[in-house]
Amino acid sequence: MADPQKPQTPRERARTRTIQQIIQLGREHLAMHGAAALSLRAVARDLGVVSSAVYRYVESRDELLTLLLIDAYGELGDHVDAAVESLPAGDFRGRFTALAHAVGNWALSEPSRYALLFGSPVPGYQALAERTTVPGTRVVYCLMEILDAAYRAGKLTEPESAAVAPALAADLAVIRDGLGLAVPDELLARGALVWTSIFGAISFEVFGQ
Repeated sequence: MADPQKPQTPRERARTRTIQQIIQLGREHLAMHGAAALSLRAVARDLGVVSSAVYRYVESRDELLTLLLIDAYGELGDHVDAAVESLPAGDFRGRFTALAHAVGNWALSEPSRYALLFGSPVPGYQALAERTTVPGTRVVYCLMEILDAAYRAGKLTEPESAAVAPALAADLAVIRDGLGLAVPDELLARGALVWTSIFGAISFEVFGQ
């Protein structure tokens, strides 16, 4: 893997530019034809090269889909981060609202890319977890950080009926340990429910339901 701190050679810069062009064309084809109909041959035609040439940069349709997933997750994450960080750290309600609106605004402006991330699975394609999990969890991690910060600041209190099922408690413990959260099980479970509710409402709107 190339060292991100090491300056690229002219050849590497040219390769990076070509891959970015392919991703941009992939975005356009995604919007016009949908993920299931995405074709590297069609992208190569619009790029002005023979189909065999484009495979030197992107080895398959699945690789292009993965690049488009990472690209969309990254842009969505940047959009959310900018909205959340524009508000004071102690404005938990405002930051939560900003997160939800940022996701919704991006989804409505990029419906085809939102559909790639959160719509129906693409037939025959399986996203590579080792490449998509980190970019794909940025927004939910941001939400959990807001929740945790509000709890640490004493703005959220644990409900009286705080017990959760043992299996769920074990999963929540993994999440809490992995993210360094202090928020207890019941509130963490409610945070996950909020996450699914936000995306469910946004999906209804994006997909005309």
